[in-house]
Amino acid sequence: MELSTATLLNWLRRAAALIHAQRERLTALDAAIGDADHGTNLDRGFTSLLELLPTLEQADAGEILQTSGRCLISTVGGASGPLYGTAFRRAGTALVGHYSVDAPRLLVATREFASAVAVLGKTQLGDKTMFDALLPAVDRLAANIASGVELRPALTNAAVAARIGAEATVPLVARRGRASYLGERSVGHQDPGATSAALLFQALAEVA
Repeated sequence: MELSTATLLNWLRRAAALIHAQRERLTALDAAIGDADHGTNLDRGFTSLLELLPTLEQADAGEILQTSGRCLISTVGGASGPLYGTAFRRAGTALVGHYSVDAPRLLVATREFASAVAVLGKTQLGDKTMFDALLPAVDRLAANIASGVELRPALTNAAVAARIGAEATVPLVARRGRASYLGERSVGHQDPGATSAALLFQALAEVA
């Protein structure tokens, strides 16, 4: 199984729908340990992205993701705009010239996505950031592909790993971002960035 560019466009549409539906929840999570704008900012960015998607119907996978990244950087704002925008652009570099994406190529792209967040955010697993959802998802995807699991169930398993990773941020002390200013008071709250990252994997698993 391979993902077509049409599937990638549907992924972005589904991601936008999930983020819109979860906007209030994401903002509430951010209100507890951040600026109370994560859901609002992401919803604005993905709404703007939806308007661009019809212009990308003939684009290759790399152009789709790189254009999406530029859109998110310019419209999301806050820390999540540059983080997600750069991640999309880095993932896109792995897919330039490809109109269908097989499992190994998708794994490279998702690794680039997570790596961009880690490098730009200067974060690692356990810092209570979106990386806590991204890394488990990519690791699960890699393990499934190595074991010969078909791409569709592999993506479902990766989405589950992302959700579990997001939920696992609840007992953590934030060490990066605005939440880190709270120190021990950040314990007991799920990280909004990890939650939105899990939604992206959920959307990809659904459209696959």
